[in-house]
Amino acid sequence: MSNLIRRETGQAVAVQEQVGQYLTFLVGTESFAVSILDVKEIIEIANVTRVPLTPDYIHGVINLRGSVVPVIDLSARLSRHCSEVSKRSCIVLVAVETGEGSQLIGMLVDEVREILEIPPANIQPAPDFGTDIRTDFIQAMARVDDVFIILLAISRVLSLDELSLLNDLAQSQDHLLANAD
Repeated sequence: MSNLIRRETGQAVAVQEQVGQYLTFLVGTESFAVSILDVKEIIEIANVTRVPLTPDYIHGVINLRGSVVPVIDLSARLSRHCSEVSKRSCIVLVAVETGEGSQLIGMLVDEVREILEIPPANIQPAPDFGTDIRTDFIQAMARVDDVFIILLAISRVLSLDELSLLNDLAQSQDHLLANAD
């Protein structure tokens, strides 16, 4: 997909249209994608350790070559039910920028599909549903054939500050419920 541009010297120069590459995956029956530049690794689900007193969207932690990596259940994080782990489920490891650098986080997804090259002409801004519906997780909408794929804003979906805040809220709500009895 290259266009030709004529310079003032009369020479033809090929210019590559910037096409983004995205890893597509399923969460339930919905298609999502993240930039391939954010993806560090895709691994099978093995030995996820559940962490007590964490919200449902925190699936647990894994040992990745000696490092503890948190795993987020993307379905639960997107306000759906918790994922049913199957033989097609896997963990997509992504790097999320923090104040001190980047943090490796795993996203539990139901199935990894493929890497797609999507031209900018096929990417549209996230729709505006009004003030009551959160769309800040959506970076954009990509049209592939006649299907839309939601491009996730990984830094907002897996915001460490927000995940920490939500965890604190969940713990304080559990504490209030326990004291109400």
